[in-house]
Amino acid sequence: MPAKAKWALIADGIRAQIQSGELAPGDKLPSTSELCRQHDVSAIVVRQAINALKIEGLVEGVGGVGVFVAER
Repeated sequence: MPAKAKWALIADGIRAQIQSGELAPGDKLPSTSELCRQHDVSAIVVRQAINALKIEGLVEGVGGVGVFVAER
């Protein structure tokens, strides 16, 4: 079985934090640069993870402000 893509692993981690309640609706996610540092990846990888979570409806982006956990 091939290794999971880095963006998918990051998305899985954030998804788990949301599902466990560690990140609650309205909470702001770390910045792209912070997530890059935490996971030692490029901004493109972080953006792919965030986009996947947006498609699932778990997070919402607010232009110039950040990405927040969506209301359930």
